[in-house]
Amino acid sequence: MTYDSQNAFARILRGELPSIRVYEDDATIAIMDIMPQADGHVLVIPKEAAAEIFELSEESAAACIRTTRRVATAVKAALNSPGVMIAQFNGSAAGQTVPHVHFHIIPRQAAEPLRPHAQLAADPGRLREIAARIIAALPTGTA
Repeated sequence: MTYDSQNAFARILRGELPSIRVYEDDATIAIMDIMPQADGHVLVIPKEAAAEIFELSEESAAACIRTTRRVATAVKAALNSPGVMIAQFNGSAAGQTVPHVHFHIIPRQAAEPLRPHAQLAADPGRLREIAARIIAALPTGTA
C-alpha cells in the first residue's frame, strides 16, 4: 500500500480534518473512530508518515504500542469491558482502508456483535461523551 499524504489521518494530524482526541504525545494521537465497531472504539495513530507497520521506525512503533496499551487500559475501565480487541491491518488485502498505520482499540462485551467496519457513522455527541469517560480513565503518570 502506497502512502498518500492526503489520507484522512494525515489530514487529521495536520489539523485539516476534525477529530475527537482522547490522548496525544510527541509521537502519537488517539482519536475516537467516527464509524465505530463498538462504543468506545479508539484509533491510535503515529505522527510519523507510514502506510504500513513495516515502514514505521522502531521508535514510532514502540510509541504506538505504549499509547495503545495506555489508551486500551482507559477504554477497558471507562466502558467496563470484560475484553478489549486490539487490531492492526497492513494492506488492503488485510482490511486496511486508510493508508496510514493505525491501531484499533475495540472494547468487547460478551455476546455483543461488532458493527460493520467503516460503514456506520456515530453520533458526534455520543462520541464526545464516551471520549470524556476515556480521558477521565487514562492512567496518570508517564506513558
